[in-house]
Amino acid sequence: MNILLVYPQCPDTFWSFRHVLKFVSKKAAFPPLGLLTVAAMLPCEWNLRLIDHNVAPLTDGAIAWADFVFMSGMIVHKDSAHEIAARCAKLGKTVIAGGPLFTTGHQDFPEIPHFVLGEAEGLIGPLVQDMERGELQPTYRLPDWPDMRTTPVPRWDLVRLEDYVAMPVQFSRGCPFNCEFCDIVVMNGRVPRTKEPAQVVRELEALRLAGWRDMVFIVDDNFIGNRKRTRELLHELIAWRERVRPKMGFFTEASMNLADDATLCELMVKAGFKKVFLGIETPSVESLAECGKQQNRKRDLGESVRILQRAGLEVMGGFIVGFDNDPRDIFRRQFEFIQQTGLVTAMVGLLTALPQTELYLRLAREGRILAETCGNNTDAAINFVTRLDREFLISGYRELMRDLYEPKNYYRRIHTFLLNYQPSGPSLRLSGTDVKAFVKSLWVLGVWCRGRFAYWGFFWSTLLSSPKKFHTAMELTILGHHFRRMASRL
Repeated sequence: MNILLVYPQCPDTFWSFRHVLKFVSKKAAFPPLGLLTVAAMLPCEWNLRLIDHNVAPLTDGAIAWADFVFMSGMIVHKDSAHEIAARCAKLGKTVIAGGPLFTTGHQDFPEIPHFVLGEAEGLIGPLVQDMERGELQPTYRLPDWPDMRTTPVPRWDLVRLEDYVAMPVQFSRGCPFNCEFCDIVVMNGRVPRTKEPAQVVRELEALRLAGWRDMVFIVDDNFIGNRKRTRELLHELIAWRERVRPKMGFFTEASMNLADDATLCELMVKAGFKKVFLGIETPSVESLAECGKQQNRKRDLGESVRILQRAGLEVMGGFIVGFDNDPRDIFRRQFEFIQQTGLVTAMVGLLTALPQTELYLRLAREGRILAETCGNNTDAAINFVTRLDREFLISGYRELMRDLYEPKNYYRRIHTFLLNYQPSGPSLRLSGTDVKAFVKSLWVLGVWCRGRFAYWGFFWSTLLSSPKKFHTAMELTILGHHFRRMASRL
């Protein structure tokens, strides 16, 4: 059986990091972990090919080779997925689709005949049998959440590791919190399920033996959703690091209550974690209450960020504007909070109602849904009737993003971060790619782009005052170039 696994093309978004890729000579940020994991579940005698549309073109010849086409994707891939499905139908090839895009929105793809909804563990066996018998069902879905301890090591051999900035590895699925706007609970449940720590180490060891030496994204919905299991993993990672001396570092996503656990932070840093993404959302207490973000209430959000920075973690923050309870000065408040806490990477988006979320259901009951989401909450598009004037929100959002990534404001934010940041844990290697990116940045940021004078001022002041943090600072200047380019297009 010939199986073609296809990952759709990602549009140009804040999360695509397109303008960073040019500095580091890479083609995409991450490979498609879901497809690589599904590939490892298929019969070993089958012939598999994987085409990441972000790395290589999908040719008619590749489609013609396949007996079946497996496609996965997220909501942001919707347009590309339609295009791929149409091409496969034209060439007479059957598509079997799965992943977040189709789990919550398969009804929008009448051109695709078969879907795997939800997680694939426990479904691939029946699916394979039906494929071999020629008796495929329209949909496959488990009645309960599967056991992640059955998940195999992904088929890293199906991609060129050097095409990507970072590798994705997963430890857990699910989140104990129930934020109204989030679709994690819909797809993965509220009770975090984990792999065995030894499983994760096997995946990392497979990457190490394949030659990977750079960052690894632990792609959990909430890395500390089950703190007991997280501690067990961290101890295992520390032992593995001491045993084989891997060069890779980690970053992940977690909730704000990470700042309440100094021991957990210490273990993360010792294991090699360098960055953590937090859903901070808003400094408005009323808006936090509205969306059910209980873990962010009754705490000093700014001090929580600074605690993590002092522990040795670079904090990346997710923010949202457009809540019903947002005051008219929300843009000023967001800007001031982000600047004052040194949250260099601030992913601010307009609130969007994702399919099947509590927010979507509430707004539907209120008759406020206008359209389905495109999946890109930085696209200056709102899919529901807002309390604040729609045009006021969109124009305020655009101005906020441009202000945040204006060179002087951005470099000032890095400076604030560096004052708090206390790097610790294992040192990561300075690769040839890092050196090339730095050299390119001197020309692009220091000569070619607007903001060159602010860049050189920041460059020399950081080199003289914080030489040990200079590498981190230069990495952030390059990221800022991408965000600035994206903000200018809003």
